[in-house]
Amino acid sequence: MSSNYNKIMEKDNVLREFGRNLKAERNRAGLSQEKLAEKIGLSYGQVIGTIERGEVNTSLTTIIAIMNALDIDFEKLFNRKTF
Repeated sequence: MSSNYNKIMEKDNVLREFGRNLKAERNRAGLSQEKLAEKIGLSYGQVIGTIERGEVNTSLTTIIAIMNALDIDFEKLFNRKTF
């Protein structure tokens, strides 16, 4: 397999793990996708769904807003040791 393919697969895995963890933390907080989106200033909850499914590589500012809204540290959303 090419090095490029491995990089793409690693990126996809990172995005999926981040999304799974985000969904778990959002559910723990008792928030719908729409409510979380509202708390962080996004126009609609569908954006949260795309992040949770690992379909987008969201911005750092959005990640920080999510961490603040859920009152969590980055380690709750991503475990660097896995990759």
